[in-house]
Amino acid sequence: MKKYTYITLRQKPQIKDTAAEWFHCKWGVPKEAYLECMNAYLNNETEYGWYLCLDEKKIIGGLGVIENDFHNRKDLVPNVCAVYTEKDYRCRGIAGHLLNMVVEDLKSKSITPIYLLTDHTSFYEKYGWEFLYMVQGDGEPHMSRMYIHK
Repeated sequence: MKKYTYITLRQKPQIKDTAAEWFHCKWGVPKEAYLECMNAYLNNETEYGWYLCLDEKKIIGGLGVIENDFHNRKDLVPNVCAVYTEKDYRCRGIAGHLLNMVVEDLKSKSITPIYLLTDHTSFYEKYGWEFLYMVQGDGEPHMSRMYIHK
């Protein structure tokens, strides 16, 4: 089985621009928005970080932590966001490893609970996340599932 490298952006800050572009291409959020969050993390203005999985130098998976993931429950912070694994690398435990990594990292900094907004069902439960309730996403016509990890 191939080994991948899991890092925080602080461990490899020189790939910030590449990471921001990668997330932008996956989610359509402006690259500048990712750079703003990443810079705050790299400058130690926040512990809400960015976590990546690399296959050699190629980003194949990632996620971030931000204050609010575009929903109406502004009191539920922080939020895991932008969870993505490249299609050719799915079903290899990469997203699960990244989710566990962020939970442990934030717990070590006394940041708990954390939240996650998704339309997926039954995926996040495998990694200790619990369905909390439905919330309204900003500009979304349908409610989305809010999960919590304590």
